[in-house]
Amino acid sequence: MAGTEHSRAPGSPRGLDPRGCIEREGSLGRIPQAFRPVVATARDRILDAFGTRLHSAYLYGSVPRGTARVGRSDLDLLVTLREKPTDADRAEARALDEALDQKFPQIDGSGTLLHSRARVLSDLERYDLGWFVACLCTPLLGEDLAEYLPRYRPDSLLARETNGDLALHLQRWRKRIEEVTGGASGDAAAEESRRSLVRGISRRLVRTGFTLVMPRWNGWTSDLHEMAEVFGQYYPERAGQMRSAAVAAYEPGPDPAVLRCYVDDLGLWLAEEYARVHGVKAARP
Repeated sequence: MAGTEHSRAPGSPRGLDPRGCIEREGSLGRIPQAFRPVVATARDRILDAFGTRLHSAYLYGSVPRGTARVGRSDLDLLVTLREKPTDADRAEARALDEALDQKFPQIDGSGTLLHSRARVLSDLERYDLGWFVACLCTPLLGEDLAEYLPRYRPDSLLARETNGDLALHLQRWRKRIEEVTGGASGDAAAEESRRSLVRGISRRLVRTGFTLVMPRWNGWTSDLHEMAEVFGQYYPERAGQMRSAAVAAYEPGPDPAVLRCYVDDLGLWLAEEYARVHGVKAARP
């Protein structure tokens, strides 16, 4: 039955410390050997690009978790500046990503998030961006902002503030889907755009499905397949859809029907159920 409570299996909850707080995942020591030159170059280029404006930089995703696949995984970076990022800073970040992608065939692209120190530590972002930095990011350069942030538990407040805005994303996704499904059949560029969109939306839906049930499961994982399985324990009638989304997050296809199902069925239901269970995330300026 949807929403049925389940108890955790015996033993320590996955991803939590002895106090029941989410353990920080990833470390520089877990970076696979093939990706270490990429990270070393990224570190140097971040210093060159931002200089004294740089406060700190972090890795996140599969590379610091040690699960990256050569030629398949991307490099995920988060850079915090001492002041609010400017258009020039964002141009530097794009140039950094392009340079890394061109230089290293072992990554399937690079993506850099750019924020200010003040935003990461703001009250509004404490259980969203702040949690992300404190729990999912691995320090690479500068002072670690996690020192100024609380310890986080897998509770309803965290669930609401991380993924309680899915309805807003659905609106943006519908517009983007119209853009990428209007091309001629067989258009390689259009197919690649659809694959990229399927990958991105799949990941967001699986993560949102997991955080919907995270407080009941009382644990944390970043593995998308495990997230889908955990979700399925509580919503078995939607388990198959979520498992398929987890597969598509790693091996996306170009089928427009998948995208439309996401926004018209699974995503729509998930946004409504999320709001019912955890409430809606506060609007961002």
